[in-house]
Amino acid sequence: MSPRPKQIDQHPDLPAAIKETAWKQIAERGASALSLRAIARELGITAPAIYNYFPRRDDLVTALIVDAFNSLTESQKNSLHDLPEDDLPARLTTLGLAYHDWAVTYSQRYQLIFGTPIPGYEAPADITVPAAAWALVPLIETLQAISTAGRLRVERSAPLTPELRSMLEAWSQFTGGTDVEVLYLSLVIWSRVHGLVMLEIGHQIPSFIYDPSEIFHREIANIRLLYIDQL
Repeated sequence: MSPRPKQIDQHPDLPAAIKETAWKQIAERGASALSLRAIARELGITAPAIYNYFPRRDDLVTALIVDAFNSLTESQKNSLHDLPEDDLPARLTTLGLAYHDWAVTYSQRYQLIFGTPIPGYEAPADITVPAAAWALVPLIETLQAISTAGRLRVERSAPLTPELRSMLEAWSQFTGGTDVEVLYLSLVIWSRVHGLVMLEIGHQIPSFIYDPSEIFHREIANIRLLYIDQL
């Protein structure tokens, strides 16, 4: 009888196999039911083999969150590769549509990073916050380019309160001097697309709207009309 294959032969990239199985578990049972022992059973390995990489369930959850944010960030960056840098309206539109497509395609990942918190899990801010911040950078940079070109429309916005301006200025120093109105609009625009995405993947949109992406496309067009001067 031939010897049993070594675990390294069965799973040459064991951390990746663990994460893939974890995503499968999350899709089937929800993130709160994630179990290292159940993952080990499915992979046909011992629990200590997982503990070598992820000593606790929370360590695995943190790794999944960081991977999800990194994937979202790469999707945002890649969506702009073939677009001219001076076609600012197209770049803003493309970012919005790419955000929607990623969220719908990877709904479990999206809900893990933006959905209901996992009971008993507290994300380590020093690890997850930087990953989350990078995901917003493509939008911030695009809006900053629009502002630098003198095409960002903020004249009809309510004035910033001193407290809000102070908070945005602190954020601006962290980002290297981004306009405070750009940072404000980045949050506002993100909240609008995020809300629609959450309604869509959570199946909370009225049943009459059989294609929610049509709502999303129109909202992206509205954002362009509201915040960019049309040349």
